[in-house]
Amino acid sequence: MILRILTLYSLAIMVIGCGRQKTFPPGWVDEDRLLQADAEPGNWMSLGRNFMQQHHSPLEQINRENVSELGLAWEYATEAVRGKVNRGLEATPIVVDGIMYTSGSWSIVFALDAKTGREIWRYDPKVDGNYARRACCDVVNRGVQVWKGKVYVGTLDGYLVCLDAATGKLLWKQDTFTDRTAFYTITGPPQMAKGKVIIGNSGAEFGVRGYVTAYDAETGKFAWRFYTVPGDPKKGFEHPEMELASKTWDPNSDWQAGGGGTVWGEMAYDPQLNLLYVGTGNATPYPIWYRSPSGGDNLFLVSILAINPDNGKMAWHYQTTPGEIWDFTATMNMVLANLKIGGQERKVLMQAPKNGFFYVLDRTNGKLISARKFVPVNWADSVDLETGRPVVNPRSWYKDSAKYIFPGPAGGHSWPPMSYSPQTGLVYIPTADLPFVYENEPNYRFRPGKDNMYARQISAPLPSDYAHYAKGWPEPEYEVLKAWDPVEQKEVWRAPYPGTQNGGTQNGGVLSTDGKLVFQGSSTGHLLVYDAENGKLLKDIFTGTGIQAAPISYEVDGEQYVAVMAGFGGAVLFFPGEQDAIAKYRNEGRILAFKLNGGTTPLPREQMRTDTVPAPPNMQINAQLAEQGKALYSSLCVHCHSSFGKNHYSELPDLSAMSATTHEWFSDILLQGKLSYYGMASFSDVLSTREVEALHQFLVSVQQQRYREQQAGKEKP
Repeated sequence: MILRILTLYSLAIMVIGCGRQKTFPPGWVDEDRLLQADAEPGNWMSLGRNFMQQHHSPLEQINRENVSELGLAWEYATEAVRGKVNRGLEATPIVVDGIMYTSGSWSIVFALDAKTGREIWRYDPKVDGNYARRACCDVVNRGVQVWKGKVYVGTLDGYLVCLDAATGKLLWKQDTFTDRTAFYTITGPPQMAKGKVIIGNSGAEFGVRGYVTAYDAETGKFAWRFYTVPGDPKKGFEHPEMELASKTWDPNSDWQAGGGGTVWGEMAYDPQLNLLYVGTGNATPYPIWYRSPSGGDNLFLVSILAINPDNGKMAWHYQTTPGEIWDFTATMNMVLANLKIGGQERKVLMQAPKNGFFYVLDRTNGKLISARKFVPVNWADSVDLETGRPVVNPRSWYKDSAKYIFPGPAGGHSWPPMSYSPQTGLVYIPTADLPFVYENEPNYRFRPGKDNMYARQISAPLPSDYAHYAKGWPEPEYEVLKAWDPVEQKEVWRAPYPGTQNGGTQNGGVLSTDGKLVFQGSSTGHLLVYDAENGKLLKDIFTGTGIQAAPISYEVDGEQYVAVMAGFGGAVLFFPGEQDAIAKYRNEGRILAFKLNGGTTPLPREQMRTDTVPAPPNMQINAQLAEQGKALYSSLCVHCHSSFGKNHYSELPDLSAMSATTHEWFSDILLQGKLSYYGMASFSDVLSTREVEALHQFLVSVQQQRYREQQAGKEKP
């Protein structure tokens, strides 16, 4: 350990000006350094590199002329840690003075030598495995923050953790949840602002009330909390903004459902304006006719908020989708820039949220400058530039009949970060053209511990009984990387993903560089490099591992690297496509770093999928009980374990092929949490002993049927 600490200190050197050197402690990032990030292009000191969160690097050693020589420098296998970080690697790493800090699934934090990939330390918060069931979108973590010698991470089970950057030693830990009976989780990264660390949370689909909390970065002392949606007005208001917001909700709203509005994406902070920018999420339940029966804008759902970090007071807000009913979260990454618009330089904030419109706001006051569709959109015709409100298409209202909506809940752009290049003036967006059929789910009642969306969503390609909804609409393009001019609000070029029909399930975030390059990983296992000016594909490195995170670029000892976390997961883990890398190769989580004249990237082991079904228990099936179990499987299990047999692509076990031991443990697994250490949570709060038996009867019946077919097949000539 002493040797590791000395190594850290020896690497923590920055060259300033004409040969002068200044030594920093390990992990030392402060406001002055971040404001002058372009003077240190070799570092990547925040999730988006600088305070503008542009996901762009000024490095140009790797460029259009030599990128063909890019090869593997090193890899780090995250699955070697506790066997629990092999999926859902979604974080953007941070590199400070030659040390890489990042997080994996289960909120595990790593510190690596950025030149060699050698592990310096790792921290396992030992997250309660039962929280896996509370996470709508897998046990992911989207990154850490590094500040003044400390590393901060939010854990899946709700704690904000502060670590020593040199050793990984725990310095302090705060419980951020206001209610541990509610289904909150944390999957998003913290944000630093004015000596404070701010953290949000996830869980809107399960029925929670969103908020962000600020703590003193040095001591962990509570500073302030900002709720994003109001609670029951009869109980009073926590701060004045909630009284304002409550006027846009029905007084008789279903307050027990929480309302949603969680903050789980990248935030941003402008130290020059002293404003913290927060994007808020979707509603609970989705239909406003259940949530707020008399309607209303329902502030501050799907909004961008500017908050003074000194006192937690709101400076301004902009709502992207008033009265939202489509899961159009506005938690996607926000990019700050100074753009010349109409002959005048403007301080702007840019976001491409799920609803399909690209927004350019004045970040000093929240006024809308422009908004334009960046993917096909039919829920609204346009955005009124005078009022800032969308011109909603009344045919998108699905209360009385199902509707075919562009874009769907996956969004025109989801969480994988977009980038902005000051060099080209373009924003590079990982877009999704994926419509869904939305259908009202009747008989609403809030269900604690279960999903409370109450809107069925059927994705393209549609099943036969829903195919007529798509009649007359264009075929979707699925996923496309787009270069977008934010001043002219128009597409400059697009790049469909090579070798696939639909681009994969969810492709990765984006990095742009001054080498006039754009880097993006794909769920099909490719790291793709494009010409930033015209979208020409210049390099394709096949890794065999699905990539969803955004790459970064940094420099050590005069050599430029490009690194990315590779590991398929998140919401799409349970619905992989046949073309995703996970269909052929094991989902072995790793961090991959590349440099010029590097080597060949090794492929993961191939999947060992088998259709062989073990002999099932010799159990007499109660048909009525099994039918009840089938309904339980559809509502509680299919999201993670997917279908059976040849249709089973999930990394999680096929429950129609359980071993004798699993059958023996079945009740203890579901009611006692026997496998919670591995992420199989207890369901004792939502399932009775009788319901567990019903579920088991259904699964045994499926396994018996598959086993009979298997045996019959063996007897054929």
